[in-house]
Amino acid sequence: MALRRRQLIQATAGAAALAGGMHAFAQARTKVKVGYLHTPAVDGHIWLGQESGAFAKQGLELEMIQFTTGLELFQAMIGGSLDMLSTGAVVSNFPARGQGKVFLMNNIEYATAQLWVREDAGIKTVADLKGKQISTTTGTTAHVFLDRALRSGNLDPAKDVKLVNQRMTEAVTSFISGAVPAVALWVPFDSVIRQKLPGARKLIDASAFFPEAAIMGGWAARNDYYDKNRAVITRLIAAWAEVNDVVTGKPDAAAEMLQKTQYKEVPLADFKEQFKASKYYTNAEWRTRYQDGTVAKWLQQVTDFFVANANIQGALKAEQYFDAKPFLETVKA
Repeated sequence: MALRRRQLIQATAGAAALAGGMHAFAQARTKVKVGYLHTPAVDGHIWLGQESGAFAKQGLELEMIQFTTGLELFQAMIGGSLDMLSTGAVVSNFPARGQGKVFLMNNIEYATAQLWVREDAGIKTVADLKGKQISTTTGTTAHVFLDRALRSGNLDPAKDVKLVNQRMTEAVTSFISGAVPAVALWVPFDSVIRQKLPGARKLIDASAFFPEAAIMGGWAARNDYYDKNRAVITRLIAAWAEVNDVVTGKPDAAAEMLQKTQYKEVPLADFKEQFKASKYYTNAEWRTRYQDGTVAKWLQQVTDFFVANANIQGALKAEQYFDAKPFLETVKA
């Protein structure tokens, strides 16, 4: 049902843009298989671009395929069923193993990762989590954040708590049912908790650790696809940059359009809050961060977590798996 609705939205957006006299993209479009997660930090730019016709204008037809974690996204891409993907922290994982090239950042998951506790669990501070069970999806943005949060309370994530690894929908369900006293999640899952467990409390979110633990979300392409399709990469970046002008220039309008078409189940006021949980930069600000090495540094911080936690041997450095050139060549100051 949701898929049919999305196809309808895409078709409508394409028709509207054509009707507007943009005959330029009546030409044959390049199909691109894009994997994504349904969270505003990851798919916000994509759906706004589909809606406005930005990708179509660049001669691109995105075939959108939804996944529940970045781990599954990369596995699908490595297996050859995706050309590229948009995701959160996992963009710093597989490319460090030489699997995928990172070429575009969406945002910083500034406060999108959150640690929630049950009212009846007697947990007032992070230190109170000692000996407790915490549900999350390991290897994801939520896990990277949780690791940092536990260390801030002088807890050893490996010894002092028990991590329960579940898909995020199940992790949240376990928390609401009382099976676990705490959950590390990413938005929009917080809205489920607000609706079903009004007494629950957000203990801390990722903004407490910015910029020392900046977690970025962004785009990666399959290695062979990246090497052979530079023109497609450039056109995708150009479309993204057009959308990013709207996201940074008219954030309320962007949030309203997204909520209306993609996130109807989240009340608008909640959605605007969730949208603000990501830190978005203007194209000019991103240019500076690509050029001065900030992006590579932030990617590396999260790669270091994965190297330690997933025991990655001979990991590539961020400056090896991240290519700033296409963005800098496409998006002029």
